[in-house]
Amino acid sequence: MGRVTSEPNATLSPYRRIDRADWARLAADLDQPLTETEVVELRGLGDRLDLDEVREVYLPLSRLLSLYATSTKRLGAATSTFLKEDDDTTPFVIGVAGSVAVGKSTIARLLRELVSRWPDTPRVELVTTDGFLYPNAELERRGLMERKGFPESYDRRALVEFLTEVKSGAPEARAPFYSHIRYDIVPDATVVVRRPDVVIVEGLNVLQPPPVPNDVAVSDLFDFSIYVDADPDHIAQWYIDRFLALRKGAFTNPTSYFNVFAHLTDDEARTTALGYWNEINMPNLVENVMPTKHRATLVLNKGLDHAVEHVELRKL
Repeated sequence: MGRVTSEPNATLSPYRRIDRADWARLAADLDQPLTETEVVELRGLGDRLDLDEVREVYLPLSRLLSLYATSTKRLGAATSTFLKEDDDTTPFVIGVAGSVAVGKSTIARLLRELVSRWPDTPRVELVTTDGFLYPNAELERRGLMERKGFPESYDRRALVEFLTEVKSGAPEARAPFYSHIRYDIVPDATVVVRRPDVVIVEGLNVLQPPPVPNDVAVSDLFDFSIYVDADPDHIAQWYIDRFLALRKGAFTNPTSYFNVFAHLTDDEARTTALGYWNEINMPNLVENVMPTKHRATLVLNKGLDHAVEHVELRKL
């Protein structure tokens, strides 16, 4: 086994730092469960996810998650035996956090596919916190439309109630549905979760502490959490590149909220994207998202090419 270190100081850091090569060796004996076509279909705009990245980064992560989930299930069964109750283990919940454009949605989709291929073929559901944004009309009423994505733009209480139902073993839990084309909540549309084995929750602010000390944090209802990290300058470039790609793709849909940007020149599109980044996304990242990194169980640290360079895993 190669070098595994803790930063910044082995006696002070609650994390182990594991370089990519050492991390990759932890699943060297696992077969690649995905085809190249499947990986391409999972990849988001701008992401450079490939079979090597899956094998060297995400297969070890899948193996680790499997260990945590299995251990949690065994502990639940042992507790039920101790209490002389029937075993009624609830879903294992994984949170995925990080900046806009850092690739967390791709990672969440990839983990859903990898986790669903565990030997016991668990049922896996993916829920994004976009569905818990307030509708645009409500954001306008509250004067928050320019702060969409900031913590106050989400119905945090509804998200906590949803996850409480999931972790309480409710037969069914419903989340609102968000359309990225309409850039709004779709009335009367829901995402239904019916007691799966694993639930993955992806979003900007899922590791936020509660607004007041006695409230429940969303992350209190996670069994494992992942923060996707990168240099803010790199993320800014990814955001601009993605905006340019969307201008030629999804923005061309006449029903898209962002159709007004479809005919911008390259220079105009870059200027527009940079404005959104500097005025909205960067402040949100610095003020609200980055400070939650230390709350994660595991941190994936990406380089400029979107490849994970090292991993930080919280010590038990």
